[in-house]
Amino acid sequence: MPLDIYEAAYTAESLAAQIREPQDRLEATRALYDAAGVTVVAAGHPLGEHDVVIVFDAPDDTAAASVALTIGAGGAARSGRTTRLLSTQEWKQSLERAQGVASRYRPAR
Repeated sequence: MPLDIYEAAYTAESLAAQIREPQDRLEATRALYDAAGVTVVAAGHPLGEHDVVIVFDAPDDTAAASVALTIGAGGAARSGRTTRLLSTQEWKQSLERAQGVASRYRPAR
């Protein structure tokens, strides 16, 4: 299964609610991931632009999108971004494919 990273920033209202009533939001949203067939690999709360980062396995892109869309529609996040990660093997295959087509590209200069 491909790995994805989901990054989100909470709204001020959501942060205020979490301060009033602290809870493990990953556990609170576990049913969503399970229903979408998504397995959370790692999660955490970085300091900076995003408030939560989740690395997950999804059976396909539509499953990954369904999770992001559901979270976005809930209104607790002011922004969210899902990034598909290439495996090391996929990256190597991309490099090999680029090697084969690079001679056909001429950058504007």
